[in-house]
Amino acid sequence: MAVLVTGGAGFIGSHIVDKLIKEGYEVIVADNLSVGKDHNLNSKAKFYRIDLQSPEIEKIFAENQIDYVSHHAAQASVAVSMRDPIFDLQQNILVSVNLLQNCKKYGVKKFIAASTAAVYGIPEYLPVDENHKITALSFYGLSKMTMESYIKFFGVNYIIFRYANVYGPRQDANGEAGVVSIFIDKMLNNQSIEIHGDGEQTRDFVYVEDIAKANLLVIESDLSNETINISTNYRISINNLFDVLKDISCYKHEAVYTASREGDIKHSILDNSKAKNMLNWNYEINIEEGLKNTIKWKKC
Repeated sequence: MAVLVTGGAGFIGSHIVDKLIKEGYEVIVADNLSVGKDHNLNSKAKFYRIDLQSPEIEKIFAENQIDYVSHHAAQASVAVSMRDPIFDLQQNILVSVNLLQNCKKYGVKKFIAASTAAVYGIPEYLPVDENHKITALSFYGLSKMTMESYIKFFGVNYIIFRYANVYGPRQDANGEAGVVSIFIDKMLNNQSIEIHGDGEQTRDFVYVEDIAKANLLVIESDLSNETINISTNYRISINNLFDVLKDISCYKHEAVYTASREGDIKHSILDNSKAKNMLNWNYEINIEEGLKNTIKWKKC
């Protein structure tokens, strides 16, 4: 069976590509390489360098018998979304609609979409399950909420994954990266590290290979038309994250504390019971092991 992975040269997408190829799937990658890197591309995948907003995307569907789409091309920065909401809309909504139209026309079996914990806004309770109300605190959150609505309206079988904070190898600290990648990069370069606020804010970090496993499982499953959190259901404070990384990397300095960032939520943890029960998925890499793997990759 053939799987189209959008953003397949990017951080998360490239790990999904590797996982699928290892399991014997035919994989097609569509990526414009604006964020993705050509060195992340798996040589066994068929690659299209293409603007996913373009009508030219149809040729990928016309030239390949695509069974599944794993849609991981996106604009993933809250800050960018606030500076340029039109760009955010184009990348997160128009691209998705373009893909969905072709999925429907060419009879794709399932559309798997990457959404985000950002759609939950400020949590009313913890851990946050899929029944929690959704609300936008940024244009990024709004565009992902809107993408989800389009997916449900299109009449194509779908799975929407709402990811917690994803980290791991290939995450670029110089791009729109998470705190793990930024901290590791600065520690390995002996640079000063800033922590916003008091550092007691907590996050749920999930390793990128566990994300890839979820995408494989949902392709191999009959499950469809569900929205599912992918997370560890475990939270760690930014202070504790710093301490663990400091110990692993032998970093010698203390963090510098700065003012809290406007719009940051205090605590975030996603309930992963639905993924366990419906998909038989659970994370395999705990935070310490995942951080060690990521540092090892960064050093190479």
